[in-house]
Amino acid sequence: MQVFPIAFFAPRRTAARLAAGAAVAGTAVLALSAPAFAHVTVQPEGAAAKGGYAVVDFKVPNERDDASTTKVEVSLPADHPLASVMAEPVPGWHVQVTKAKLAKPLTVHGDTIDQAVTKVTWTADGKGIEPGYFQKFPLSVGALPDNTDQLVFKALQTYSDQQVVRWIEVPRPGQDEPQNPAPVLQLTAPAGEHGTANAADDKTDGTAATGSGGGSDTTARVLGVAGIVVGAAGVAYGVFAGRRRTA
Repeated sequence: MQVFPIAFFAPRRTAARLAAGAAVAGTAVLALSAPAFAHVTVQPEGAAAKGGYAVVDFKVPNERDDASTTKVEVSLPADHPLASVMAEPVPGWHVQVTKAKLAKPLTVHGDTIDQAVTKVTWTADGKGIEPGYFQKFPLSVGALPDNTDQLVFKALQTYSDQQVVRWIEVPRPGQDEPQNPAPVLQLTAPAGEHGTANAADDKTDGTAATGSGGGSDTTARVLGVAGIVVGAAGVAYGVFAGRRRTA
């Protein structure tokens, strides 16, 4: 009789140990994967269409629990210089825009541009980005190039203990994400291409609607004429029947 309790409790203890081991393993995976999400990124507010202008936000999280982020430097792509770069004021931060002469001048709206913004630096006036927080740094940029699908911005993140994290590694298609990936802005198709497609769709829809309306009108007319004919036949039959009764 004593064998049954042993056989009954052993699986429960084994299951408990397995559950505990899985929990520890899961915690370790989360701990190892957490830093991968804490890198500097760039996202547009809306669409970043080729050939157009966009407002992009550089999102800077604080990945440290013992220091604050006090300075952020973003280098703009030298292979695709942007003629117009304007920074939006961020409370608690001083912004500095650095320009340089271009090796190959740009032509924008008929004007020749021989210099462009190469770097934007935000420096905290106070505590900066404290542990557990993030900050967005908006830029208005354009005109976006029409001969590439993405723009790579390299960023430096400086902490209050003077440690500098360099987000400068360019992600490669088909490869694992690097340890310190650079912010990458994905560009969409030019607005004109979307407009042309939409216009074609609207025209097709309009034609279909017109054809459908014409068919409905024709059907209504046929039914109306048929109703009139049936009504006239009914009246004639009634008159003829009345005459026969009178006779």
